[in-house]
This record gives sequence, C-alpha cells and structure tokens, in this order.
Amino acid sequence: MTFKTADLCDDHSHGEHLQIADPLFKIYGGNRTFSGKITTLKVFEDNSLVRELLEQKVDNRVLVVDGGGSHRCALLGDNLAELGCKNGWNGIVIYGCIRDSADINGMPIGVRALHTHPLKSIKKGIGDRDIPVNFAGVSFRKDYYLYADDDGIVISVEALI
Repeated sequence: MTFKTADLCDDHSHGEHLQIADPLFKIYGGNRTFSGKITTLKVFEDNSLVRELLEQKVDNRVLVVDGGGSHRCALLGDNLAELGCKNGWNGIVIYGCIRDSADINGMPIGVRALHTHPLKSIKKGIGDRDIPVNFAGVSFRKDYYLYADDDGIVISVEALI
C-alpha cells in the first residue's frame, strides 16, 4: 500500500479528524513509509513495556511511545526492533531516543525517534499502555490511524486509505 502524507493532507484537509505532527523526528528503519492502527505506551527511561508490546503478534499496528522526550537513554535498540519486525509491527514512533541505528536501518520496519543515544534504559516495568499520549502537537490515541513518510506523520480518527 503506497501513499504520500502530502496527498492525504490535500485530500482530507477539511476533516476535523486529521492531525499533523510537528517535524521533530528523524527517520530510521528500512521502511521509510509505514502506516497502521496505533497502540500507545507512556514510559520514562524504562523500555520494559516496549519489549512486552513488541513481543506480541499484531497485524497492521504502529507502536507510539511517549518517552517524555528524554535524551538520556535509548528506548529501542536492534533486539527490540527485530522483535517488532518478527511480530508484524509496521512501525514505531518514539518521543525519545533509539540506539543501534545502523542495524535498525537495515530492518523492514519504520522507525521515528528524536535522536540516538548509546545508553540502554533501566528495566523496572513502569509505564502505561493504551492511554492517550500527547507530543509533537498531536494527540495519539489507541486505534487512531498513523501514516508516516519522508514528509511527516499524519494522524486520523479513521482510515484514510
């Protein structure tokens, strides 16, 4: 399935259900374009729940992680990204950092993150799943639709394609 976020914005600009994320994210992963229904996670410098979710088999899902914008450690590395690939995740958006970016860039998954950081996170299992999270000027909610390409990230209440 191919799409361009610019075309989605043109075709649906009159809908109140369309949100466009602020251009904060760097592009990682082998799939520069991806889409799917959102699963949300809110954590801070702890990626235990990121692993837990990426271990689950899914179909047409994108994991959106509100990491509080922390630049002090990574919430995703090559092992977790590989889990996501194996279990059917289309993409991962992290309001925080990743590591092992060169390896992730060779994987068939789309990833957006603020930056890279070599330090791994703590593991305490603390966080919230499937709650609304807000960053980059938009509200990400469970089962909303996310579309990402080189031009940006678009969020919609309903499927656009």
